[in-house]
Amino acid sequence: MTITLIAPLRKTSLDGKPYTRPKNIEAKLVEIDGFTRDKIVALSAIEQEDSPEYLPSECLVHLVRKHRSEPFDEFSETIFKMLMKRVLQNLPQADSFFEDKECVRKSNVRDEARSRFLEMLMKDRLESVEALDIYEVRFEMALKALRVDAKRKLDRKENSLETIETDSGTGEIAEKVERAAGMFDPLDGHPLDNPNYLLRLNKAIDGLQPLQKAIVEMIRKGIPIESKEAEFVNISKTLGKTPKTIRTHRDLAFATLKSELTNAE
Repeated sequence: MTITLIAPLRKTSLDGKPYTRPKNIEAKLVEIDGFTRDKIVALSAIEQEDSPEYLPSECLVHLVRKHRSEPFDEFSETIFKMLMKRVLQNLPQADSFFEDKECVRKSNVRDEARSRFLEMLMKDRLESVEALDIYEVRFEMALKALRVDAKRKLDRKENSLETIETDSGTGEIAEKVERAAGMFDPLDGHPLDNPNYLLRLNKAIDGLQPLQKAIVEMIRKGIPIESKEAEFVNISKTLGKTPKTIRTHRDLAFATLKSELTNAE
């Protein structure tokens, strides 16, 4: 009788003991070790947690990491997509990105946490990232901690931005900052017809400050900065900032995008 051994985790706790998977996770990994790839793919698509064939998210993390040194084939892509679906299900849900400030905030936390998890997975393909071990032990708990870290990072960014750029007397962003931004509209003109330009533009927008990213995305959707009609959606009302502040952050965002797009050419 052949005994299947699942590779142990490397990360250790504060007392020096190595992380160990729960017995049910270890047993499930042993159970599916001899399954065909088609069978594993079918099991990964089961969403009912009370199903005896349901693959816990901890198992999906293990499978992605187990095959990290192999080419990214159809099997690896499917398991990866199923894992990311579970990740997104456990991150803040923003029903409408532009509905209100809370939705914008949830979306920012969601994007930040998702990006950090993806970054760990990509690095894990080059060398083992021990920080991922906890996701094979307590997936939901690990994601909760990731959400908290993402929120704290965004809080620091936003507080730093407001401290540096707002006038202590009026609460408005300083005029000298507004003038320094200059005027450049990366969303206007023929480059938008160029697929390569769009790819670089989208990447540059993803790297903006959360507030600036939200403003740019809303501008792309044709939402005005302000409106005389109270019932109409506008950026100023949605984000809870004055029109002057929105315009200054727009200009700062456009200046950043100009720099990024110019350097990328």
